[in-house]
Parts: sequence; C-alpha cells; structure tokens
Amino acid sequence: MKLLAFETSTEACSVAVFADGEVHARFEVAPRRHAELALPWAEALLAEAGIARSGLDAIAVGRGPGAFTGVRLGIAIAQGIALALDVPVVPVSTLATLAAAALRDHPDAHVLTAIDARMGEVYVAGYAAGAQGPTLLDAERVCAPEQVEVAEGDDWIGVGTGFAAVEGALVQRLGGRLRRVDAGALPHAADTARLAVLLHAAGGGVAPEHAEPAYLRNNVALTLAEQAARRG
Repeated sequence: MKLLAFETSTEACSVAVFADGEVHARFEVAPRRHAELALPWAEALLAEAGIARSGLDAIAVGRGPGAFTGVRLGIAIAQGIALALDVPVVPVSTLATLAAAALRDHPDAHVLTAIDARMGEVYVAGYAAGAQGPTLLDAERVCAPEQVEVAEGDDWIGVGTGFAAVEGALVQRLGGRLRRVDAGALPHAADTARLAVLLHAAGGGVAPEHAEPAYLRNNVALTLAEQAARRG
C-alpha cells in the first residue's frame, strides 16, 4: 500500500507518505503557511520514498474538524491530486488522528480529544483502542467546555489544544478524571496515513468528488451580541 497524506486542519502543517509499512513525514507549526508548504513537501517525500505519483494507491486527508481554511485546503489538495491520478481519497478524522497518537503510548486508556474551536467552544470526541484504530465512543461534536461529559472512571487522557482553550475550562471541568493532559498535542499526517491504510482496507476510500470536510459548526462567526453574551 502506497499512500500520500495531508493534515492541515490546525496550525500545524503535516504531510506523510506511507510506503508498504514505512512512513516518511514532515511536520511544522506554521500558521498561514499550509498552502506554501504542503505540495513541495509532498514532492520531496515522494522522492525520499522513491515513489512516483503514478504509484500511489490513494490520497489521505485530515477532514477536520479544525480551522475552516485549513480543512478546506486539505480537502482541495487531496481532491485535486486524486482526480489527476484516478485514485480514491481516504478522509480521516482529525480528532481520531490525535487519539491514535495517544493510544499508541497508552493503549489501555480512554482518550478525550479536543481541538480549540474558537468562540468559546471546542471540537471534542472520546476514543478507546480498537483492532482497526481508535474506536469512537461518542459522536464528534462542537460545544462549550462546560457541556463536555465523559464516562465514569479516571482512566482518561486528554489531548489537543481544546484543553488550553477558554482559559483551561475543560481541564477545570473534568478535574481528577484526567490522569494526563497534553494541551499542546497537534495532529500529525504520519498518524493520518496509518489510519487511512486501515480505513482503505475496510472500504473507507471515496471518489475524490465525494470527499467532504467535517466542520461540525454551521456558524463560523458570532454576532457582536452573541460575543457579548458569551463574555457575560
């Protein structure tokens, strides 16, 4: 299996090539530079792996949730390359990508992934380890930190920028239920690629034109009145 993966849903830009079990990747926290970096990195990584574009079996992409501009960019890049090569796109949840990294180090834990959604909210979902990668415990959602619930137990690990959002409100809410928190964790395309291989094997690839972003939120901005209400 040979696959090219893009993850541009957060302030981090990341690209990876999966080549028959070996992963070549680049990652950089580079706000507003995703469009500049993604394609040159892809070309460099393909050359590093010794793979021609025509040898790719699929294109993977972090489909969000995350920053609207970054999610749209990743989907557009993946669709363009996949259409040109006539290969499927494998959309991968950005929250699942974060969970995969945490579960690799803590396979017996439950993982709550959270990404700062701005406007006083977080994108959040819970996961446990599964045979085919992270198993979703509840639906991905966007909500205020005080609305986040987790199942009973203290075996939870928190990962993602959502734990630093709103002055750490999510950590304050869950308190002792979290045995470890990494509020600086960002998704890596290497994990996106590994998950995409599993999803592709299970039939998770789609025609490029059917790859869709996961925004979770319909409203991308609050009115002045809504902002004032949130502050209150």
